[in-house]
Amino acid sequence: MKPNTGTQGNGARVIASYGRHYLIETDEGHRWMAHPRGKKMVAVCGDRVQWSASGDAAVIESVLPRRNCLLRRDAVRTKVFAANIDQILLLVAAEPDFSEEQLARVLIAAEAEQIPAVIAVNKRDLGPAHAKAMARLAPYPQMGYTLLGFSLQGPEAGELDSIRSLLTEKATLVLGPSGAGKSSLINRLVPHAQAETQEISQALNSGKHTTTRTTWYWLDRARNSAVIDSPGFQEFGLQHIEALALASLMPDLRRHIGHCRFHNCTHLHEPDCAVIAAVGAPGPEGIAPQRYRIYQTLFAECSKAREYARGGRPPDWQ
Repeated sequence: MKPNTGTQGNGARVIASYGRHYLIETDEGHRWMAHPRGKKMVAVCGDRVQWSASGDAAVIESVLPRRNCLLRRDAVRTKVFAANIDQILLLVAAEPDFSEEQLARVLIAAEAEQIPAVIAVNKRDLGPAHAKAMARLAPYPQMGYTLLGFSLQGPEAGELDSIRSLLTEKATLVLGPSGAGKSSLINRLVPHAQAETQEISQALNSGKHTTTRTTWYWLDRARNSAVIDSPGFQEFGLQHIEALALASLMPDLRRHIGHCRFHNCTHLHEPDCAVIAAVGAPGPEGIAPQRYRIYQTLFAECSKAREYARGGRPPDWQ
């Protein structure tokens, strides 16, 4: 991809990241292949940057402050998916079965950055399996999350209007486990996505540096609506989250905070804990037992991570 002529030093957005190589787009719509000035500078898809021209390429001089960024952190590394986004589209499917704990991890990371999330369940054409998946997620709309079902196959394959309407005039990061149909959805929403990815790979010498590929695609010519396609993940660590902050990042638990006997309640064993009292209770004020078990698991994990950071024994990550 040959760079288009742009005004040197103007602001731009990172619209693709391939390791230490980036594709940036200026506010006028011109695109440049770029690399950062200095080994310590790291940009991610969605970042706003200042740049300068350098021959047939560009140099990223600085990364501007981020409005938000979605990240995960484990014992080995921190992975930032994208920055300056308006919402997350979390894609799961009726089959293969999805992990509600992984779902909760992504939603907690989004809550920590105050990024709204939409949960979409693919493969409505599977009928009973899809109905079962939707039933599992029935508590989530009561927590404030948008939940919708759709299909990319069968007689309902054309019904994507519900998703398209949610993407209008927003920058949406699309996440999902393997087999959920994320690539198929991106290709349906952005027919030119595959061709554009191949063009970028050729510009980077036949696909080198593609291990961290994340790409921003515009959905309209006016460049008001966009989706960000990111690599899948097997694990989603939350070591950047304080254990005592977890309840405030889970809407079904959050509504009960402040009603416990102790102000520093962990919601695990204390007497007169409003959260524990709500577990299994009927109605919208109740907390599903499965959600509470997830909270217990994550609290233990985040606590161990904090102890390790302070010089304690390493946690068991198996």
